[in-house]
Amino acid sequence: MKKNNLIFNMATTALAIVISMMIAFAIIFLVSEDPARAIESFLLGPLQSKRLIGSIFTTAIPIAFTGIAVSIMFQASMFNMGAEGSFFLGALAAAGAATSFNLPGILGIIIPILVGGLTGAIICSIPAFLKIKWGANELVSSLMLNYVTFYLGLYILNNFIRDKNFGALASHPLAQNNKLPRIVQGTSLHAGIYVVILLIVLSYLLIFKTSIGMKIRMLGQNPEFARYSGIKVGGVVIFSQLIGGMIAGIGGSVEIMGMYGRFQWTSLPGYGWDGIILAILARNKPQFVPLAALFLSYLRVGASAMASNAEVPKELITVIQSIMIMLVTANALLKSFKQKMVVKEALTNGTNS
Repeated sequence: MKKNNLIFNMATTALAIVISMMIAFAIIFLVSEDPARAIESFLLGPLQSKRLIGSIFTTAIPIAFTGIAVSIMFQASMFNMGAEGSFFLGALAAAGAATSFNLPGILGIIIPILVGGLTGAIICSIPAFLKIKWGANELVSSLMLNYVTFYLGLYILNNFIRDKNFGALASHPLAQNNKLPRIVQGTSLHAGIYVVILLIVLSYLLIFKTSIGMKIRMLGQNPEFARYSGIKVGGVVIFSQLIGGMIAGIGGSVEIMGMYGRFQWTSLPGYGWDGIILAILARNKPQFVPLAALFLSYLRVGASAMASNAEVPKELITVIQSIMIMLVTANALLKSFKQKMVVKEALTNGTNS
């Protein structure tokens, strides 16, 4: 049964991708003067240079962090949308720690990342605490919390760590020992990829190879049974949200220290919302997040290449990506077919017994 579910999920995702690509190609044929060139740029553009190949991985790094974070939080059946705020404020906290303290050597990287992770953990734990203490809906509270963290971040940036000699609202510049090194010359790929790989492995081990991971999954699948089994639901929920928020905060730290010379975001970056898409694509399984992240980043790099080479309007690219995402993440796709499979297998097992 478990194998059949895996095959069904893979087939559903593959079919959704095929359908979305067909719709995308149809739109391109309707609006592009040179549809063949546009499609070629979209499909093969990301592979045409080392720089663009590096961009695929660089684009995948921040969304992979939030994808892992959301996967862990959703495993506990907590629809916490706070990864966006955790990512943003984690990045700001890392920049503040890096520019406020003269940290020697490798500590100039480790300490800011840890500060960002701690900040992210605190943010994502707030909706969980409100849910346990007063029964507040975590979806609503976490969405509102994102805007609280955003304006709090702007206040901190403007009043405490702003570089007043810089021509825009931004922090003081990061020192060289606060920056993650580039690992492939001629690309933007940085050492943050090692951090995200490590967290993917650790997250998989946590969820599927530890007792606390088993409790998180049990809580997500059947909360009532989890309570009946004696699991301390409140503690498990808080733990899962702390871990998810920490990973999102680390992601923000890595993004700032790997791609930017200073913190200068004046709007929410949107990586938390991408993390929700990845979590759905990966079925809340951390080990599948890298594939989902690379797929989504490939689409975006290909869309940019198409816009440059075939002059396809940027708004159309957004529409195409939205169609793909909606179809790929549609859990209801082939739902009736899956139900027939389950009934057929149950009847077969009943007859054989």
